[in-house]
Amino acid sequence: MRALKTILIIVASLLALLLLLGLLVGKPRFRVERSVVIKAPVAVVYPHISSLGAMEQWAPWKEDEPDMVSTLSGAPDGQVGAVSHWKSSRSEGEQEIAALLLNEQVRTKVRFISPWKSESEGTFDLVAMGDSTRLTWGLQGENGLFARVMGVFMSMDAMVGPMYERGLAKLGALAEKQHAETPKAPVYNITAIERPAMLYVGRRAIVKWADLKAFYGRNFGEGMAAIAKAGVAPAAAPSGVFFAWNEQDQTADMIAAIPVAPGDKRKLKGLEVFEAPAGKALLIDHVGPYSGTGKAHEAMDAYMKTNNLTQDGVMVEEYITDPGQEPDSMKWHTNIIYMVK
Repeated sequence: MRALKTILIIVASLLALLLLLGLLVGKPRFRVERSVVIKAPVAVVYPHISSLGAMEQWAPWKEDEPDMVSTLSGAPDGQVGAVSHWKSSRSEGEQEIAALLLNEQVRTKVRFISPWKSESEGTFDLVAMGDSTRLTWGLQGENGLFARVMGVFMSMDAMVGPMYERGLAKLGALAEKQHAETPKAPVYNITAIERPAMLYVGRRAIVKWADLKAFYGRNFGEGMAAIAKAGVAPAAAPSGVFFAWNEQDQTADMIAAIPVAPGDKRKLKGLEVFEAPAGKALLIDHVGPYSGTGKAHEAMDAYMKTNNLTQDGVMVEEYITDPGQEPDSMKWHTNIIYMVK
């Protein structure tokens, strides 16, 4: 009996010592974090951390617990309140999206049910670095008494840190691959010019977008024949002169025009002509198929908004390359010109 009492006293003393160590030495809070620089813009990286389903593709947990099964509930994934519940032979818990700040940070609540109950905060912080992104992934929370005692002998950083490193490496590879495979928007050189007065021969009409090719083919041919009959030579490449572009009706108010020298106007009796006055203009030299000019127009619109410019008059497309002479559409040149104030 005396031996048993001695053993109990020793055990109690050890427990008291452990508790005392936990209270005196153990840290009341913990923080584990790892960072990585990913060679992809922040807008590419952010979706991988703001969706619980996306996290499944790179988080290291399933490598360590291959029988893990996850289910989504709560708010739609990618929104505050979305919850992912997991369960495996080793652990059970859930992660909930708690806060989102677009392209800057994500906060989650991480709740363990087993092998012990706990709650902590997952943190993701993004710093844009031009075409790269610094991502810091962290886990933080309060240490209970048991965790403070265990922390005296075990390092949370040593246990969790390597897993975070593996996860970040996998996430980085996914984001960089996605960025590399995403088609890059063309970069356009926009030049400010002083455009001289122009005279265009052609019939103005409201044309459906679907009929543009036929409209060009018919009117360019008729225009070239008309000026040739009048003894006038073209002064520039055949052009589309646009007065309006209607997205709702999918129509264009335009002329499929042949440019001629203003001094030849007297020779063009009986022909429909349009005179564009001289003025300031912006020019883009688009290289490629006509179907790709939409990106050039978007770039022009963005440039005008950034520089507080407004259109003043017509928009002109000059079709510099003759498709009959150059069959490779990737080599076609189109001058896109906006008259501006």
